[in-house]
Amino acid sequence: MIIRKIFDFENAHIVRFCSSKRCKTSIHGHSYRCEVLISSNFLDSAGMVYDFGLMKIYIKTIIDSFDHATTIFTGDSKEYKNDIKKHSKRWIEIPQNPSAEQFCRVFFVLIDQILKLSSMNNNEKNITLYSIIVHETKTGYAQCFREDAYNKNMGIINLSDIKFSDDIMDEWMDKNLMHKLINSKKLDLPKEC
Repeated sequence: MIIRKIFDFENAHIVRFCSSKRCKTSIHGHSYRCEVLISSNFLDSAGMVYDFGLMKIYIKTIIDSFDHATTIFTGDSKEYKNDIKKHSKRWIEIPQNPSAEQFCRVFFVLIDQILKLSSMNNNEKNITLYSIIVHETKTGYAQCFREDAYNKNMGIINLSDIKFSDDIMDEWMDKNLMHKLINSKKLDLPKEC
């Protein structure tokens, strides 16, 4: 069975090397919609795959980190990256060009690790991240599956290469979230949320 939770966020970026002149030369933003699809062939003690309330903890934290932020490509010029970081308190630096496709892959790698490390307190079993869908516009979206997220042909995404600004991390309930994800440390979920 598959469940789906939708999260919305506003984000700015430049997508270098793309065909569209405006997209590759100017900072611009989108009203993104991110769909997180989780699957299991078991139901928990309440008859659910995974309580939607649990998705509001670490998963929402990660996606909300991109809200009203600028996403920067690590491969961009130092001058551009430093200017964005100087003039914006909310930025994320990712190892791939910030296209909708790469947003999907980044979210997949982060959320997959969150689910692997999360304590399961209500008899949840075999919880698997099935897919991530990122809508960049009303008519265009990208969808990522496991084989896409970890596909070397699309570029490697290491958790340690994803950087969040201090202002973003200061908003997190767990200030050590990225440290825990990178170092595979257990994430405690509440028994009730």
